Amino acid sequence: MSEKLKKGDHVEWNTSGGKTEGEVKEIITEPTDFKGHHFEASKENPEYRVESSKSGKDAIHKGEQLKKSKEKK
Repeated sequence: MSEKLKKGDHVEWNTSGGKTEGEVKEIITEPTDFKGHHFEASKENPEYRVESSKSGKDAIHKGEQLKKSKEKK
């Protein structure tokens, strides 16, 4: 990911079931635990909590896994 993401950005990412889209809900800049997993986020390497448009479920992804979508669906 070459561009910075911000809260509210619409993004897409790949999953085992294909491409998924959603919205950035939070930018995480410190180590955190979420749904039984530990994430080593930092200000230099933030991670992003995103909500899937399809399922409504939240997940945390590294910035390089996310691509800003051109239009909101």
